[in-house]
Order: sequence, then structure tokens, then C-alpha cells
Amino acid sequence: MPPDWSDYQENAAVFFRGLGMHAETNASLSGVRTTHHVDVAVRSEHSGFSILWIVECKRWKTKVSKLHVLALRQIVTDLGADRGVLLCEAGVQSGAAEASNLTNVSISSLKALQSTAYEQIHAMRIRDLFDRVEACKVRYWAIPKTIRIECGLRPEVGDLSYSGANIIDVLSELLSKGLRGNYPITCDELRSTVARLPALYESSEVLLRILAPVVSELESRLEVGEAAFKETDSA
Repeated sequence: MPPDWSDYQENAAVFFRGLGMHAETNASLSGVRTTHHVDVAVRSEHSGFSILWIVECKRWKTKVSKLHVLALRQIVTDLGADRGVLLCEAGVQSGAAEASNLTNVSISSLKALQSTAYEQIHAMRIRDLFDRVEACKVRYWAIPKTIRIECGLRPEVGDLSYSGANIIDVLSELLSKGLRGNYPITCDELRSTVARLPALYESSEVLLRILAPVVSELESRLEVGEAAFKETDSA
């Protein structure tokens, strides 16, 4: 019979597969600096955007320490993964939870995930979208105004066409409210109308379904703008 830790890994993989995601146990993934052997690699596609989560399974009798959280954070960074998930049934030591706060590493247990599956998974996906929007904000303002206009990221004065700045502001507001989880959530009606987005969202599922494609479109437009800027800068 396989050892308990092997069963735990497989049960975690089965859980994510049950949510429609691809999960591979004992995966070997190449990072920037080295190859990492991870317990479970979880992948999914949303609106053409690939997502990778690294899941580490700690079926121990002792609590997980801060060092294990920091180690997972390093692996996630080196692999360029979207999120790390640390599963442990015995809980965590003092400092471990703080080490994961405001990062893309989540701490839970398989039992907790199974009992509140969709809520926790949706919360993780909302956090991923929020982080992507924050990165988009930096990328947007790094592109000169003239190129933003040329590439359809910014309208001319008086024009009501696509506005990356307005989209970013509305996405940030909605996703930050989504992270708090108090549904339904709303956004300023005028700003949401200009962004061509609904002002009301009844659930996390609705929020994700509507906003994920918007974030992907924003990222695609930014890629075009960045490429144009690079050409201009090198000319």
C-alpha cells in the first residue's frame, strides 16, 4: 500500500480535478534557476489564459513552520507560477500565516478545501486576477501617452472608446471588494458604464466569469503597446 503522504497528494490532486482543473502529482518543473519537484502541479485555462498553481502537501503531525511558507514562495517565484497552496492538516506555527499574508501563497487544509471548495478556490482566483491588474497598472503607466493612444489603450480627449486607465480602476475596485467576499458587490455606475462593465455582481462566480476575460484583454492590449514602445525606443 502507498504511504499516507502519497495518498494525501493523490487526494489533493483528485480534489482539484473534480473542479475541472488538471492536476499532476510528483511533477518536475523547470524554473529560472533550477528544476523543482513539487507535490502537485495544478493547471487550468480561463478565457485563453493559462494558470499554474503549485500545491505542497504536508500531512504531518506537527505544525508547518514559517520556513516552509517562505520556501514555497521561492518556488512559486522561480517557476513564475500564479499561486502556491500549502495544504496541512495539523495547522501552522506562529509566523507562518503572517508569512503568507498579502502574497500569492495560501495556507489551508484538504479538509477545509473540501468543505468550502468553491468559495476558497474562487477567492484564490480573485486574488490572482487582482495581482494581475496591479501588474497591469504599472505596465500601463510605463507606456508613453502617445503610444497608448495609437495602440487603443487610451482614448483621445472627448472620445469614449477603450480606456485602459478606467478599466484598471474599475477592475481594482471590484476585485478588492471581491476579496472581502461580501456579496453582492457594486461599482460606481458611471465608471462601470464607461468601462462597459456591469455595476452589480451577485456572487464570486459571476465576478470571475465577467472580469477574467476583461483582464486578459487588457493584458493583450498592453503587450501591443509595449511592443510598439520598444520599436520606437530602438529606432
